[in-house]
Amino acid sequence: MITRRDFMRYATVAGAAGILAGSGGDAAAAEPAAETKRLRIARVLDGCYAPQYMAEDLLRTEGFSDLHYVTVATGGVYGMLAKGHADLSMAFSSGFLLQVDQGAPIVMLAGMHPGCQELVASNSIRSVRDLKGRSVGVPALNGAQHAFVVSVVGHVGLDPRRDINWVVVNQDDLIGQLAAGRIDAIMLTPPQNYHWRAKKVGHVILNMTSDRPWSQYFCCVLAGNREFVRKNPVATKRAMRAILKGADLCAHAETAAQLLVKRGFHQDHATTLQMLRELPYARWRDFDAEDTVRFYALRLHEGGMIKSSPKKILADATDFRLLNELKKELKA
Repeated sequence: MITRRDFMRYATVAGAAGILAGSGGDAAAAEPAAETKRLRIARVLDGCYAPQYMAEDLLRTEGFSDLHYVTVATGGVYGMLAKGHADLSMAFSSGFLLQVDQGAPIVMLAGMHPGCQELVASNSIRSVRDLKGRSVGVPALNGAQHAFVVSVVGHVGLDPRRDINWVVVNQDDLIGQLAAGRIDAIMLTPPQNYHWRAKKVGHVILNMTSDRPWSQYFCCVLAGNREFVRKNPVATKRAMRAILKGADLCAHAETAAQLLVKRGFHQDHATTLQMLRELPYARWRDFDAEDTVRFYALRLHEGGMIKSSPKKILADATDFRLLNELKKELKA
């Protein structure tokens, strides 16, 4: 737990944002108690999962006295949720689409933030179309980052199955392989993209935070284990409320970075602060989660990465009813 001084700083920031009191408070008080006091949320070793960490105290005020953050390596969230080892977590939308296409018992509940990924290429490549016939490094085939790049190259008319030479590279060696000229492009996520900027290798040809149409869709979404959501609708809504408020808290970047590092969710204050300043966490209200799923599902279906149609995935693996209720409750 944080010190009293830290907590008061946290409460002051939250109160200024209308989060701990006011916005949505009456609706929450009128709700029945959660069906369970136990909640398990993924704690990912790296990445842009700050809202679910900033929600820690808020989750306790929602009634989750038995709260656990379950540590998992990057990319392990999907399997953890599918197997029931965690109840809720954010992660890349593309990864969830790959999982639900294979029948994983996961339901997508809300969009969290657009952007966070950058497609970086060698200096000889000026645009995404220039990747035709080139080598693109990915940590794994049929993984979330591979799926995002498939979406990007497919959107500009390239065939990801014929036009791209996919090279599997260890996540920690992506930048080194690009610098050595062994691959021509990589997709980087926080905090890797911040480390890459310091090395000045290549240049960005697509920033999903600022470049359309990617900046108009959620990069990361909140999802849950289907059985947990089915059995615990009140608990699910209460947890979602806390996490969405946690996203609003991320707008107070300096205080949020201090808390995230102090509590051990992040290690480096500078890169954490940079991530919080650059990623539009507080814009979870601004975009349509259903449109995001439809957009990426169509790209991945056309690219041959999933068999399910967007319509089937929306019907089988999404439930945005609670999100729509919370958007009304948590109006700015």
